Amino acid sequence: MKPESTVVMSREVQLKSRPTGLPTLENFKVVEVAVPQPEEGEVLVRNLWMSVDPYMRGRMNEGRSYIPPFELDRAIEGSAIGQVIASRSAKFQEGDYVSSMFGWREAYVAKADNVQGIAAASLAPLESRLGALGVPGLTAYVALFRIAKLKPGERVFISGATGAVGSVACAFAKAIGCYVVGTAGSEEKRQWLERDLGIDVAIDYRAPDFDSVVARAFPDGIDVYLDNAGGEQLRVALDHMRDFGRIACCGMIDQYNDTTARPGPTNLYNIVTRKLSMEGFIVMDHFDLTERFEQAAADLVRTGKLKWQHTVTEGLETAPQALIDLNTGKSFGKTLVRLNRP
Repeated sequence: MKPESTVVMSREVQLKSRPTGLPTLENFKVVEVAVPQPEEGEVLVRNLWMSVDPYMRGRMNEGRSYIPPFELDRAIEGSAIGQVIASRSAKFQEGDYVSSMFGWREAYVAKADNVQGIAAASLAPLESRLGALGVPGLTAYVALFRIAKLKPGERVFISGATGAVGSVACAFAKAIGCYVVGTAGSEEKRQWLERDLGIDVAIDYRAPDFDSVVARAFPDGIDVYLDNAGGEQLRVALDHMRDFGRIACCGMIDQYNDTTARPGPTNLYNIVTRKLSMEGFIVMDHFDLTERFEQAAADLVRTGKLKWQHTVTEGLETAPQALIDLNTGKSFGKTLVRLNRP
């Protein structure tokens, strides 16, 4: 990114074509664009960190969803943290840190009302605001306490437990004395869950006897299941739910890249016979819990009970591959791209 008189030259990642199945690098392009100086009420921001998230795969498709699809030949959108480098707004000064949905680009101009100021890092690194202390963490909090109505001492099953949402959910559940079992996709991740995050049992969901392992982990059944995966993990969870169990449906990454519709679980009738509650949600409908979540998360950080992993790549051009890796299980924890340094 370099200044040229009244404009800043910046790069951004655009969606070149819509993928069929798993995205490839050919679906993206990196383009240099001119970013003008801010006008009255605007700020010019240089991004430092950007987020790569599972939901982005869905936005690459056409069709109706809870959020509009990405537009072809336009910059992809996503969460980012940046630093104001020029301001014509009383709300921000040069050097202030802000968060926005203007990720996947090195710099941008926006109305000051469209970015949110954040304090410099103190309790945790700045980039944690894109993960455990940001929207993914809030998603975990909403899933457990509003959707699933988790109570102390209950038996909790969490798929994708090393992910940005799942790992925070594990920490919150353990903090109130729950028995927690989580799934992971490698031995390294499985060991981290038990050794560092301190959950009771971690299971490799790729194990050939996955159903039997879950049964042994829950001899008395599951009270709450947080579903980040869908597919076989959802089917197995349904077979081991206790009567009046609750399922919070957060994501189904197992099928995001399907090219044909797959049959649903054959055991959905368990919802009826076991009197289960199963509810999907979108975190943007629950931002009223943000302050409560932030207080609870800060308490866990101070006591060392909230831990996380980041997979970090360097440079805007690495973002497409980072998204592909996220969709194939190669990432560990929250996926981030470092764009610039303060």
